[in-house]
Amino acid sequence: MKDLYRGALVRLADDSPEVLAKAFTKWDRDTEQHRLADSDPAQLWSEKKIKERVEKRAGKNSRAFRFSIRTLADDKLIGGVGLWISSWTHADTWLGISIGERDYWGKGYGTDAMRLAVQYGFLELNLRRISLGLHAYNERALKSYEKVGFKLEGRTRQDGLRDGVRYDSLWMGILREEWFALSTVEMQEAK
Repeated sequence: MKDLYRGALVRLADDSPEVLAKAFTKWDRDTEQHRLADSDPAQLWSEKKIKERVEKRAGKNSRAFRFSIRTLADDKLIGGVGLWISSWTHADTWLGISIGERDYWGKGYGTDAMRLAVQYGFLELNLRRISLGLHAYNERALKSYEKVGFKLEGRTRQDGLRDGVRYDSLWMGILREEWFALSTVEMQEAK
């Protein structure tokens, strides 16, 4: 049986609101990180306000499955990933991820966390489809998602505006049978 929470580089965890608030406060001050992960305007929040928001959403939504991302090597908190069920009836969810620690960008940590989140969605939540959205200018994320098996399904042209320049939003998805086919190939290559 697979370890649902442990990958090659990271593990999924549940951190206290105090720990998350401290990390989110630091990461939110990195405007590039914010603009890669979110389309909302950058906004500064106090650690106290972020802690209140984390506490408010903790355990409240039976359709949300949120995890911290911690490195295996030194147990450092580097980001977060979550699945938000849009329909239990259709077994459909949206996935979001953010690696807040710049030192861990472009080194496979986000891809490893994505693999774990997708594995959790298909094996534990018995989902049929996992979808996500991203900004077209986030090329690193696009490559990571493709490595995990996501396929480009759509593009909303000139959907956003950053620094006076319009950009497209991209929509990607992976189906359960696509993921199982990829997982089977990866297991055979590992032997």
